[in-house]
Amino acid sequence: MTTEHDGVRDLLAAWAFGALDPADRRTVPLHLAECESCAAEAQRLREAVRLLDGPASNGPGRRPAAGILSGALRTRPAAPRVAPHAAPYAAAVAGLKALLPEIEGRWSTPVVHDWDVHATLAHLLAADEHLARLLALDTRLPLSRIPHDTDWGEAWNARTAEVIAHEYGRTPEETVADWAAQADELLTAPEALDPEPAARVVTLTGVRLPVADHYVVRAFEAWIHTDDIGRALGLAVPPPPEAHLWQLVHLAVRILGLALGRDAAPVLFSVTGGEQWVLGSQDDPVRAELTLDPVDFCLLVGGRHTPDEVPRGTSGDEDAAQNVLDQASRLAWL
Repeated sequence: MTTEHDGVRDLLAAWAFGALDPADRRTVPLHLAECESCAAEAQRLREAVRLLDGPASNGPGRRPAAGILSGALRTRPAAPRVAPHAAPYAAAVAGLKALLPEIEGRWSTPVVHDWDVHATLAHLLAADEHLARLLALDTRLPLSRIPHDTDWGEAWNARTAEVIAHEYGRTPEETVADWAAQADELLTAPEALDPEPAARVVTLTGVRLPVADHYVVRAFEAWIHTDDIGRALGLAVPPPPEAHLWQLVHLAVRILGLALGRDAAPVLFSVTGGEQWVLGSQDDPVRAELTLDPVDFCLLVGGRHTPDEVPRGTSGDEDAAQNVLDQASRLAWL
């Protein structure tokens, strides 16, 4: 079950924006008075909001990005209370819902790949559908015509294309309503509320992981595409709250380690402000050291940084470090 500490950490972004629900306005300050780590994170988030809400604007006639998100967060429904493994997805869904009022009338704005905003929401609807079907949830999309033995990467892209074509025959508001309803069902499923059923290991997106980890994958994608939309509209989307960001980092490192295998030249990989891991061979001396910022690492894994442009610190064998960066970028399917 979710502890009070976990529950408060999930509410810190709303606290920073002054967007807590009335029921939480007493609980959160009381916890902050007793918990040093939550208090430090809360202060960091509030300072970030203060800076973003300053005099800089996003262009003539545009409100500051944080001011937009602050107002949206004050009117959004509260994120559901879920188990810790589903909390990043709940927060990412709430973040995209908070951005929706700014999208009105701008659905055809180009975003990423060859998608506009409408198509990007349709892609998220299609992407979440894979987990929804696996959990035996009702979905709102026509059945796929893709053969079951299709390679997962080809099937992923083909299903996105099917769904985008289908959603272009509907209004953007209808697409958003179905995406939001499907996300809400994922967040009220037993697997989102209880770690025990979420421990079941299943294969999605070409990787075999517990259902709990697949919720973190969904959080990763929802945040990346929310950031894509924000950039396209000239709005700054904040990174996930620190606790959620580290859940994304830890999962990405685990998958990266599996992808590199035990024959790769060993590299000591560090994420700024966090942990370090030896990736590659565990039997040979470390050949290189590589350090990335956690957000930059996630953007690399998400395909939004290239191996050559991502800011990094390196020492030792450049080829060994480059191999880790190249492999990380090849994990991207977003």
